Parts: sequence; structure tokens; C-alpha cells
Amino acid sequence: MDANAKQNKGERRLTLIEVVDALIEAGKVPRAEAEKFRQERRYFRGAAHPLAVIAEQRWKSPDPPHKLVDLESLTEWLAGWVGLQYYHIDPLKVNLAAVTDVMSSAYASRFRILPVEVRATEVVIATAEPYIRGWEEELKPILKKEIRLVIANPEDIARYQVEFYNLAKSVKGALARGDVARTGISNFEQLVELGKGKAALDANDQHIVLIVDWLWQYAFEQRASDIHIEPRRDLGIVRFRIDGVLHQVYQIPMPVLNAMTSRIKILGRMDVVEKRRPQDGRIKTRSPDGEEIELRLATLPTAFGEKLVMRIFDPEVLVRDFTDLGFSTEDATRWQEMTGKPNGIILVTGPTGSGKTTTLYSTLKQLATQEVNVCTLEDPIEMIEPAFNQVQVQPDLGVDFAAGIRALMRQDPDIIMVGEIRDFETADMAVQAALTGHLVLSTLHTNDAPTAITRLLDLGMPPYLLQSTVLGVMAQRLVRTLCPHCKRAEPLGSADEILWQGLVSPWKAKKPAQLYHPVGCLECRMTGYLGRVGLYEIMPMTYELKSMINAHTDLAALRERAIKAGMHPLRIAGARKVAAGLTTIEEVLKVAPPLQDLERPQ
Repeated sequence: MDANAKQNKGERRLTLIEVVDALIEAGKVPRAEAEKFRQERRYFRGAAHPLAVIAEQRWKSPDPPHKLVDLESLTEWLAGWVGLQYYHIDPLKVNLAAVTDVMSSAYASRFRILPVEVRATEVVIATAEPYIRGWEEELKPILKKEIRLVIANPEDIARYQVEFYNLAKSVKGALARGDVARTGISNFEQLVELGKGKAALDANDQHIVLIVDWLWQYAFEQRASDIHIEPRRDLGIVRFRIDGVLHQVYQIPMPVLNAMTSRIKILGRMDVVEKRRPQDGRIKTRSPDGEEIELRLATLPTAFGEKLVMRIFDPEVLVRDFTDLGFSTEDATRWQEMTGKPNGIILVTGPTGSGKTTTLYSTLKQLATQEVNVCTLEDPIEMIEPAFNQVQVQPDLGVDFAAGIRALMRQDPDIIMVGEIRDFETADMAVQAALTGHLVLSTLHTNDAPTAITRLLDLGMPPYLLQSTVLGVMAQRLVRTLCPHCKRAEPLGSADEILWQGLVSPWKAKKPAQLYHPVGCLECRMTGYLGRVGLYEIMPMTYELKSMINAHTDLAALRERAIKAGMHPLRIAGARKVAAGLTTIEEVLKVAPPLQDLERPQ
């Protein structure tokens, strides 16, 4: 390799002087500051990449809007300057097993390169040193594929060189521990192999510990709300749910996946041996930034083995105000009026993953002053909060929701939060608690707010009890929000007008002059969306609405009366978010139920 480098006169590393000069000439950095920096010879020492040194100066671009000249923008400029493609390394899109087989860790480190994609006819290799190319001729005959060189962030290359190869080493090391074979005892398709397997992987093996730590670290960094560990016939799949959408992260050999599941079950104080029935558990851990994070675990036996889902709870949820959750000023006022009442029942409805728990926790956090006793009954307890008295439902011990409410009633509570009303007995106890002077908050699974009333009637609740206890109902959904860094406004086109009409029809809603569309940038991982916001449909129980509750309640008439009383359906709440440039019509259409045959009252 050294001989090749001597023959190739261009075989050299980038220098700080040439990069600064090129940036000045291109007008990418402030000339005066850059020339002063150029004259201070002390900056030219050290092994840091020139782009990293320049990024540390935190210069502002001379061109409007005078953005910070950061390392990523410098990398993109370098790619254009040397005539190569710019490449952002997204760890969720890299096939670690394939790229780490291309070359050794030592070889990648020696030339500061990193394989990022392996295709049928080519290998994509990232570098931040475009003038060191001698290794290409050495590698081509070994790979028997074309090499396509791309420019990537030098700090990403250095970081992922370590992380990718360490993870791959751990997976291989775990497989090499003993003579590992699948026993097939948890895989329905492999029962014929019973007796052929050797010892299973140790869940406390250092390699397994590292893989699990890596999994959590990436999940926290990528803002994942859930981690799915899913067994398949030959390989295990790891997926993250980010902003409501699942992304495949990695494929892991089944013995390693089983050991990972066992490791997590041990940490979650679950029965490691029991694989035939679902189990729940929880883990408290810390993010790389030192923040405490709650993980809720749930296992499920499947045809290919034990599936594990970890729900990640953001500790900041409890300190969010209603504006951050997506409440309009009108919504927040109505909600606070309802929750400010001394007694009665307030229901939050929506499907799983619609943000009901977040809303209830944020509400209880505001209500839990020194003067009141707040008790919750949950299955399971999702986030530990010292301001509440939280009780875990344990049906095996006879503590179900109904029995739990009965026990809480003897604890002198002011506010009771019931995780979910599932049956008549729970609903009846919640009503009894409300009748005896307590404020009760709970959840139901219904499509919209008015349907919650008919759902309670279907469970067998007497209409007169609902009339006297229900304060209001709120239905909610979560939609992805457009990335503020890259969203693009465009005038309303004919296709947009059709979508808008499909969203609000038959409601009479003023269409906006322009709509925002997703574009994609590094901040949002090229998805065009960053974070989620709530849509809310709040139905306070007015005298007129209560008078409509009877054994044969007309749901359509109830909904229409609620609309006239000021309730805004979920799709209209979504349309307002669209008009404000927060989300897109497509996102609202995916989650909000269709409008009924109603018109907005004039």
C-alpha cells in the first residue's frame, strides 16, 4: 500500500490551509474571521479533521439567513468541491452484518473509511479524505465489486467505525460462545429438533450486555417510542417506532435474539424460564445524557418464539403544558374547566398509542397539589410519579380495576385516575366514586367523543347515573408534525383542493391559501416529519346533551347536538393544524375518523 501511495502523487490528507482557502474563495465563511484564523498557526496542530476544526469556530455563513457553518454543511460543501456524492450515515438504514464483512475494523480505521452499503454489483464506502484513494485498487480484486466513494461527516465515520464493528464483533462473539444451536423449544416449526440443541447463550454474557446497551442507546438517540424484538423463522428482527412509524433497524441471529430477550427479561424482573404465556415488566435506565427513562416491557409467545416490545416513556411528558401537547387555546380552556370540577367522571377516548396516557399524566401533574390526594389505578403503571399514589392492577391477586377502585375509596382520595374502563363492574365503581364526591378520570376505546356515552350504555350503565356523573368526554389522536427545518409552502393546487374537500366535507370550513408539504432533511432523517402533535375533540356535557341520554340514545342526534354546542370533530381539529402548517392532510386522513353528515352551525 505504501508503494502505491508513493507512486500516486495525489495520495495525501486534506490540509487545514487548503480547506480554509477554498471556503473563503467560495464565500462560505466570513472572510475576515477566516483570514485571521488562518494566520494563527496554533490551530493547525492535532489530528482532528480540518472540517471538524473549522466547525468548532462556529462561524456564521455570509449569505442570508446566516446559518451556523456546522460540520454537516461543511461536509456537504466538501463533496461538491471534490466532485463526489455527499452521504449522510443513518445507522438505522445500514446493514451492519453486510458492511462489516467488507473489510476489517483495523483496515477501515487505518484509511479512515467506512463501508455503508453493499449492493449486488457495488460497495458504497464513505470517506472524508478524498485524496487517499490507493486502497481502492487493493480492495477491488478482493471484493470483486465496483467501489463507489462518497463523502461523509468525518466524526460520523470515526464514531460508526467503532460502534458498527463493536456490535458486529459482539454478535459474532456471542454466537461463538460454546457450540450454540437452537433448541427449537420456543419455535413451533422446529419441535422436531428437540434434543439436538446444545447450551443456549448466556443472557449475562458480556457480548449480549453490549448488544442490549447498543439497542437502547440507538433507540433513545433516534427518539423511538417503542422497540420491537421479533423472532422470525431464521433471523430475528429489531424495529423502532419513530413518530408512529416502524423502521427496521437490524437483523440478528436467533440464538443472539433469544439471549437478548432473556437479558432484558432478567433486568425487568420477569420469569425468564416462562415463554408460553405473556408477561409484563418494567425497567428504569438512563439515556446517554443522564436522564432517567422508563421502559415498559411486554412479551408475547409467537409461532417463531417470544416477541418482546419495549415502550419508552419520555420523562419530559409529565412537565409538558397543554400547548406543547397540541391543545388550542379554546381546547385548553374547556379541558381545564372540566378537570377543575370537584366531582364527576371525565373520559379520554382513542385507540392504543393515541396519547391518552400522556394527556392524563400531564393533567394529573397539574391537579396534584399539596391540598389534594391523587390516586391512580393502572395496568401497568406506565410512569412513576412521586406526586401520585399509584396502584398496579394484579388480577392474579384479585386486584382488578373494580376491586382497586373499591380499595381506593377507603384511602380518602380527591382525584382518582382509572387506567381503563373495560366492563360494567369497573364502570359502576367509577360512577359510585363520582357520586360520592370524587373526580374520576379514565379512558375508553371509542372512535369519537359522543360514542363514549353509547359505549357506557352498552356496558349496562343506567342512563340516569351517566346524566348525573359524566362531566365530559375528549377523543384524541396523534399526527406527525412537519419538520420545521425543511417544510415547504405551496399554493393550493387542484389535487390539494380535492384532498382538502375530502378532509372537511360535508363540514363548511374555509380552505387555506397555501399548504405545507414535507421535504426531508438531516434533522428529520429525510422523512419530512419531526415529532407528533395531538388532535382533540372535546365534548362537555351540557344540560341539553345530558337530557338526550336514555336507554335508546340516538348517537347521530347526540353528535349533532354536541356540534351545535361547540364541539369540533377530530378532522376539523386536524384541518386547523393543516391550515396552520403543522401537519399534512394525508396525516390527518390516516388517523381521524370520517365526518358524519353534519354541517357546521351558522
